[in-house]
Amino acid sequence: MNAYCFDKVIERRGTGCVKWDESEEGVIPLWVADMDFPVAPAIQEAIHKRANHPVFGYTLVQDDYYEAIISWFHRRHQWTIARNHILYTIGVVPAMSVAVKALTMPGEKVLILSPDYNCFFSSVKNNGCEVVESVLQYRSNTNRFEVDWADFEEKCKDDKCTVFLLCNPHNPTGRVWTREELQRMADICQRYQVRIVSDEIHCELTMPGFTFCPMGTIDSTAVILNSPSKSFNIAGLQIANIICSDAPTRRRLDRAININEVCDVNPFGPVALMAAYNESEQWMDELNQYIWNNYLVLRTFIQKNIPQWKVMPLEGTYLVWVDVSAVCGDSVATYCERIKQKCKVWLNPGTMYGPTSGKGYLRINIACPQSTLLEALNRLTKYEE
Repeated sequence: MNAYCFDKVIERRGTGCVKWDESEEGVIPLWVADMDFPVAPAIQEAIHKRANHPVFGYTLVQDDYYEAIISWFHRRHQWTIARNHILYTIGVVPAMSVAVKALTMPGEKVLILSPDYNCFFSSVKNNGCEVVESVLQYRSNTNRFEVDWADFEEKCKDDKCTVFLLCNPHNPTGRVWTREELQRMADICQRYQVRIVSDEIHCELTMPGFTFCPMGTIDSTAVILNSPSKSFNIAGLQIANIICSDAPTRRRLDRAININEVCDVNPFGPVALMAAYNESEQWMDELNQYIWNNYLVLRTFIQKNIPQWKVMPLEGTYLVWVDVSAVCGDSVATYCERIKQKCKVWLNPGTMYGPTSGKGYLRINIACPQSTLLEALNRLTKYEE
């Protein structure tokens, strides 16, 4: 018996919601990584309690905040984190820019696994560095995207390559990297003195049969970026953490946080994090099962009704990577725009995540009530050139 209901359709238009209020009336938005589910009850209660106090001044982050993080990652992921290894900030993307600023000099190269979250490209370029892509390879024998290890090592050999920016689990391909894969990444990076920065914002969103492995349990020099924002649907509350066990690196990170002016969090972020990590574990487990069921519905529907599309396996996140190369023509961006205009469904073109590696793909956000997903899928069957 499920304790939480994810089937309820919540009207979000008119609330200043990016996902829905940027969409034209009548369009179903399955694009930006934002869930249409209500937050866990404990989070809502904690926010209400804090909001009942009429003063919203500068926020002091106290010991119970750090204790919640340490407890969660120890029991959930067998990762022991020391209190002084945690630096808080306002979001994972700002944290990413902080890490690039702290660990690179302008003109150096930052390696990514492409296709990759679009903010990886902008964070690197905005700090005066060059993005270097090692393109993931789809292997039909394993039915998943894998690292091209020879290419990955060749890119790390470059003296100008100083940081590897990892997405773990991976957005947009949906991979949950295995411990063996992460160890191999770490071994190659250590061999060529390339520092690892691991964005682990999707770490709680794992599908049945897959286990998230924190890079921090493998490489003690890695810089880990984390937040409950994606997993618990609280991105608007702007709270995230940088976890780093190396003291000299942590000092540089702390300095970059202050240089970038992302050191002050709002009064609601810390209380939401504590309610998520201390009281909402069952909600998280049930959410993952609901997302998995949505994935099965989507995969079965597309196989039956839109066989020209090929749905990639989903190991983690709620973002499904779909191969539409058989029908999208030369421009998947144009194809997605036509779908939006004709079917009133907003999807992300794969080229957002890599101008070359994303060609022929699109991304679908399935974190919505199943009735919404089915309505969108039925609309897609009506697409005509």
